[in-house]
Amino acid sequence: MPSPINSSLRRHPAPGARSRGFTLIELMVVLVIIGVLAALIVPNVLDRADDSRVTAAKTDVNNLMQALKLYKLDNQRFPSSEQGLQALVAKPGAAPVPGNWRPYLDKLPADPWGNAYQYLSPGLHGQVDVLSLGADGQAGGEGRDADIGSWQ
Repeated sequence: MPSPINSSLRRHPAPGARSRGFTLIELMVVLVIIGVLAALIVPNVLDRADDSRVTAAKTDVNNLMQALKLYKLDNQRFPSSEQGLQALVAKPGAAPVPGNWRPYLDKLPADPWGNAYQYLSPGLHGQVDVLSLGADGQAGGEGRDADIGSWQ
């Protein structure tokens, strides 16, 4: 049988002892710390999203240029501006070398902002140019709105 002294100590906390839990002040301090950390971290994370879109666009442009080079190897020329990049996924009406065309891509990608890649033949910077118009979808621009092209 337990002693009456020990059982009474278990039932009633000693005078001046704190109950377990957090005070409102402690919770507010934690929330302020979390808010400060979020204010410092969130802008960096958002910038990374823009950086990853630019990197994805550069990769797509490079892949399209490689497919265009294969097209040229088979057909002795790049697709015309009228045929465009569609010539990489569907046989153009007038193939330059009969029997040499094959699908060079399964489908044409859209740029990371949901716009179609642009194709110029002849290009302004090379034999052909493939480019994304950036986040704003307009020619030119700076930062995340800048054009991303095969000449870069």
